[in-house]
Amino acid sequence: MGWFTKKTEKEKLHDRYKKLIEEAHKLSHSNRKASDLKTAEAEEVLKQIEALS
Repeated sequence: MGWFTKKTEKEKLHDRYKKLIEEAHKLSHSNRKASDLKTAEAEEVLKQIEALS
């Protein structure tokens, strides 16, 4: 069934990346500097995902 399976590290990082990108997009409408910081943080997470591949 898979209800209680744990997420892999890669899946956790992917979820975090997606959340950061969404936050950056929302912030881009009101606070460009904060949006840029979230985007940079998302890029670091993406590098970690690529390192696991």
